[in-house]
Amino acid sequence: GGEEALGVVLVHRRSQTGLRFRLWDCCSMRRKGEKPELLYVTPVMVQIGSMPESLIVPLPDLAATEALATRLASISHAGDCILLDGPLGAGKTAFARAFLRSAAGDAAMEVPSPSFTLVQIYDTKIGPVFHYDLWRLDGSDALTELDWEDALDAVVLVEWPDRLGSLRPEGALTITLRLGEGEAREAILAGWEGRIEAFAPQKASKLLPRRLRRTTEAHGAASDA
Repeated sequence: GGEEALGVVLVHRRSQTGLRFRLWDCCSMRRKGEKPELLYVTPVMVQIGSMPESLIVPLPDLAATEALATRLASISHAGDCILLDGPLGAGKTAFARAFLRSAAGDAAMEVPSPSFTLVQIYDTKIGPVFHYDLWRLDGSDALTELDWEDALDAVVLVEWPDRLGSLRPEGALTITLRLGEGEAREAILAGWEGRIEAFAPQKASKLLPRRLRRTTEAHGAASDA
């Protein structure tokens, strides 16, 4: 077969010593019968940039999910974008509700799901927080009518961030929630390099209520026995 690349045709065939390529210059004429030079392929090292930092945090129940959201609210500030990913029922709205209540300092604050309004805006102690649910979004262009540009100067929570398309912020923190048994979840945090170390698994237990932490530790000890 033939492959054309950078003005040459590479004709290859396999032998016992490996794959060999014959190289013809497509940009110049050669006399009939002239044989091309035989080349052997050598491995090429390609350096790939570092992958975004990510952490996996186990969440044994809803209380742990809410505690993680509360901790996240305590380090968030204007200009932060938090993308909540995961399937239906994974707890994205519950996570956002706990985040908003903590940011506002009001544990009883009503936080309806913005499934139909698409966005709800809250005045909190960390400034305005825009809570988006893009499940029903009719294309990313519709975000211009939902104060998206203004929202990026505040704190943004986005459920169903795959609807953002090309508008997905590069510096966002993505939290992917995976379903477990019952209320158990697993959160995968990616982004915010240098800021999410506090969410590392060995520190995650500190986010849980003391009684729950003792129960979790005792369960782990029993499993190791």
